[in-house]
This record gives sequence, structure tokens and C-alpha cells, in this order.
Amino acid sequence: MGLVRLLAATWRYRVRGWEHVQATRQAGRPIVYVLWHSRLLPLIHNRRGEGVALLISRNRDGGYLADLCQRWGYNIVRGSSHRGGAVGLRGLVRYLEEGHEVGTTPDGPRGPAEQVKAGAVAAAQHANALVIPMGARTTAAWWIQSWDRFCIPQPFATIEVVYGAPIAVEAGKDGLRRGIVATERGLNEVTYGEEGRGKGEG
Repeated sequence: MGLVRLLAATWRYRVRGWEHVQATRQAGRPIVYVLWHSRLLPLIHNRRGEGVALLISRNRDGGYLADLCQRWGYNIVRGSSHRGGAVGLRGLVRYLEEGHEVGTTPDGPRGPAEQVKAGAVAAAQHANALVIPMGARTTAAWWIQSWDRFCIPQPFATIEVVYGAPIAVEAGKDGLRRGIVATERGLNEVTYGEEGRGKGEG
């Protein structure tokens, strides 16, 4: 944990699309931030200290991540789209209804990589929240040989954090399906650019 914090202290950030967050806040709508699991580390470091609620899996790796995120000032909801999933999603909805912002990786905790599962979008639908995709692009990184090709920016890397336009999830099963498609498209745009899905790096 200490090494991660030392490494992260060297990173530099540029942010694009923050106006989408500001407009959503001004409209008084709850926010569900979604990000691909591979970009988790630089994005949670960038938003540390704000009290955002994160959905983190109950497995051992999730325990390490939960400890780090608590040190960085996040509220933690344990669960996933699999084991403990219903409990985790109820926790997210509760935070949203209380006026908090929440974040989750809709392809976690075990993939398939960069495919949106329904949970985060369903939570937004239930709480009348807007989904805001967020992505990270870095000038230099190590790419771990894991199911998601996890990104660890190298020392002194510059990281561009990109926020997409908010996505409203309409009522009903068709609204949920459209929301999932729009969320996946938005995530690929903020992660890789207008061309959409890339090669797992960027």
C-alpha cells in the first residue's frame, strides 16, 4: 500500500469533460460514475478525499482495494455483480438516495473485460441517477497480464482523465438495455477516444 501511495504521488493529471459533472450537480441529479476495471487505480487516486461511495467485490483482492480506497477517503460498499451482488447494489442505491455520488466498474470484478453488466445501470435507473462514464489515458504505464490488462501508470506519468456526457436510463427493460449500450459506448469513447474500443492500452 505504501509503495502505491508513493508512486501515485508522482502522477500529474489533466481533466477534460468536468463540465458534465458540474451540470449534473447543478441539476440536482445523483451521479453513478462508471469506469473500466483496468483504469481503476489512476481514477480512484484522482478523486480521492471526496467521499464517493465505491462498490468493491468481497474477494481477497477486493479487500486490499477496499483498504486502499478507505485510506483515500472513499465510502466502501462490499459486493459485486456475482457473489454478494444484490447486497452491493442495494448499498449503492441507498447512497444515491441519500444524495451521495457513487462509482463502480461495470466489467468487474472478473470480467469479461470492457463489457457492461447491468448492475450499475440498474442502480442508476432505480435511483433516477445519471450515469457518467470516466476514463484515463496515460503517457506511460505498466500493463499487468491480468483478465483486464490492469493499468499502473509509471512514475511521473501524465494522466488525462476524461468525463463523458451524462446518460439517463429510461424506465423498463428496454430502457435498461439502451442504458447498457449507451454506457458501454460512452466508456469506450472516454477511454480510447472517438474511435471507441482500442487494444487495452491508452
